[in-house]
Amino acid sequence: MEILQCRLGSSDRFVSAIGLGTWQFSQGHGLIGKFWPSLDNNTIREIVKAAHSGGINWFDTAEAYGRGQSEYALSQALNDLQIPHNDALIATKWWPLLRSSRSLESTIHERLQRLQGWPITLYQIHQPYSTSSIADQMTSMARLLDLGLIQQAGVSNFSASQMTAAYRALKAHGHTLSSNQVRFNLLDRRIETNGVLSAAQDLGMTIIAYSPLAQGLLTGKFHNGSTSLKGFRRFTPQFSSRGLAKTSSLIHVLDTLAAKYQVTMAEVALNWLITTPGQFVTAIAGATSQAQASQNAHAMTWKLTASDRSALDQVF
Repeated sequence: MEILQCRLGSSDRFVSAIGLGTWQFSQGHGLIGKFWPSLDNNTIREIVKAAHSGGINWFDTAEAYGRGQSEYALSQALNDLQIPHNDALIATKWWPLLRSSRSLESTIHERLQRLQGWPITLYQIHQPYSTSSIADQMTSMARLLDLGLIQQAGVSNFSASQMTAAYRALKAHGHTLSSNQVRFNLLDRRIETNGVLSAAQDLGMTIIAYSPLAQGLLTGKFHNGSTSLKGFRRFTPQFSSRGLAKTSSLIHVLDTLAAKYQVTMAEVALNWLITTPGQFVTAIAGATSQAQASQNAHAMTWKLTASDRSALDQVF
């Protein structure tokens, strides 16, 4: 069974076309960590096992996810499963709000401590909100790369101009910016028109698509009434009856294609992302159960035809 892969930037490293997002591993720690219900260690271990067994070879976490609890829970699961370091990659992120580039360097050992011996393959700046300039942030990133504390550098939620500035600043230090992690899914395609997608392609950078299922909306389970609204979804316009009605035509096409390929609607939505022409988009899909992790991984084992991709594009 061939697994779709994606090159990480201009490096010689390839990652599975879908990674496991681990915000939900925060276990209720911190304000951001309370966004998801708390998962016990056994459930987390089973999710990681299912993802890895399905061909997912990289895991995305962040300092902000439970103030490092997600990093710790992820690395603990990988260690418990005795997965070799060369068989799984970890991407994590520095939280820049009201912090300078000095924090980017001074907190790296805390990140490594939380990861319990796991190296940082990709270190990302979570938001463009640092008190330091992009150039200064890239100078700090270059030092971390020179010291071997991280292997590759990336950004997240950077605009096309911010991403390009970061790329050029890091290039001046002899390193290449590998990725930009941004929201991208069938219902949010802004990066196709705001310059981010084309700039990434021109620079040889990878797009890491977060929220690839639009917080579950593209699974169809909220349209068919099989899942009740809880938590943040109760206050989100797209999950209101009016919002669901607006997206019903897209869900209908997803359902039709799911039946055609004998997969789930979620898999169709994920496959649309990772078969983006050029093969430079990878998606991070979260999972709160073993079944979800296996389903996400299965989306890498087949490909939508060009005509079926076109059908999705047209309904959008």
